[in-house]
Amino acid sequence: MKTLKFPTAQTILLLIAVFVTILTWLVPAGKYDTLTYDASSKTFIRTSEHSATTLPATQKTLESLDIKIPIEKFTNGDIYKPIGIPNTYKALNSKPQGLTALIQAPIKGIIAASDIIFLILIIGGLIGIMNVTGAFDAGISWLAHLLKGYEFILIILVTTLIALGGTTFGLAEETMAFFPILIPVFLAAKYDAMVGLACIFLGSAIGTMCSTINPFSTIIASDTAGINWTTGLTNRVIMLVICLVATILYILRYAKKVKLDPTKSLIFNQKEEIEQLFGLHDLNTSVKFNPRLILILLVFSLCFVVMIAGVSFWDWWFIEMTATFLLGAILIGFIAKIKESVFVEEFAKGAASLLSVAFIVGIARGVTIIMEDGLISDTLLYHASMVTEGMSKGIFTNVMLIIYSGLSFFMPSSSGMAVLTMPIMSPLADTVNIGREIIVDTYQYGMGLFYLINPTGLILAALAIVNVGFNKWLKFIMPLFFILFIITMILLTISVY
Repeated sequence: MKTLKFPTAQTILLLIAVFVTILTWLVPAGKYDTLTYDASSKTFIRTSEHSATTLPATQKTLESLDIKIPIEKFTNGDIYKPIGIPNTYKALNSKPQGLTALIQAPIKGIIAASDIIFLILIIGGLIGIMNVTGAFDAGISWLAHLLKGYEFILIILVTTLIALGGTTFGLAEETMAFFPILIPVFLAAKYDAMVGLACIFLGSAIGTMCSTINPFSTIIASDTAGINWTTGLTNRVIMLVICLVATILYILRYAKKVKLDPTKSLIFNQKEEIEQLFGLHDLNTSVKFNPRLILILLVFSLCFVVMIAGVSFWDWWFIEMTATFLLGAILIGFIAKIKESVFVEEFAKGAASLLSVAFIVGIARGVTIIMEDGLISDTLLYHASMVTEGMSKGIFTNVMLIIYSGLSFFMPSSSGMAVLTMPIMSPLADTVNIGREIIVDTYQYGMGLFYLINPTGLILAALAIVNVGFNKWLKFIMPLFFILFIITMILLTISVY
């Protein structure tokens, strides 16, 4: 009898879609009313199951709805998504999702996630063009020589820089661009692909989990909780430093073990396959830098610098980021004097190499669509908010951490989670006499911890790029997962006493 193989990322997500579809038959449907600010008419729109009501955009309206948020947060654009209105949950007629909805979900998900899917495909095309130029070969050879004996600096530098991006502007989906570029560098440094994967993914995960000034989590969550985003900032900075140090030490320990004995790698049996995937077998170490290759690498690097600057300062999102990488590919094609027919062929090949990753992103979004159409997300939120009644401060805080971890499976979007849950959950802090910033912390830390293993998040897409199985990732990450969970529970408990 042949040994059963662990299923692929696509199969895992389809099985989850089946599970969630079944849940829509078992979990009662329900929904909170929502409030949206309409900038064009300068009014609020209250939306319930069958109606939409226009309300004056005033502080008095917010107070009447028991929403403790300054009106300025809406009028100046800080809160632009619909927020949940406390005490408005209503049970609705069940909307169980059937076989048709299950089959259509991946298609709907791919359409809904088209922005990030096109970003991934264009990045693949750019990398395809870079491979033709030979600039990668020259760059990797140069870095391997430069870091000889000090390869550990690469781990510290990459993890820290990406974590800084995560904590400041929510660097997450954008990291998909870094995997095909940085993994070969880690492989050339005699580490395995797991080390590179961990540095990039965990850097982003720790940064976003311990967000300090991230507008997509900390600031929007604080706004919808009715507090200033600077409240609790010191605790989040301490949390960021401790968790980042713990993560880097964990990666360094594994990396040292692999470097000393490659057979200790969790993916040693895939060594040749992964090296082939990233072109390490065909690496031309004889390629030396010349002015043209230096200019190509400069344009390539500038694509990422411009992307980060655009997201941080110019309010860019997926369309602008994707256009940046497309322009970069065209410029590199001109500099390298690649024939038009060759450019198109190699660009298409590069995009095709990441097509499976794009499908994973779409299927994951399809799972979320099933939950939304089945009207079960708000029911889970309502019952979660009921669980904490009568608890002491320490127990309440840690239960909220676990609740947010669980909810993030059903609502993996950080900004979506914030606007839907904060108006409902943050008043619970008042009942146990703790600051509302603690609810913001439990939201961030709970989502961030589960993000490390959440199949409806980005981990399966990241694993697909590196060709590492979810089971191998779980084997690698679970010890660190429990270490971070214990650290988080201790620091949260200290913060409320």
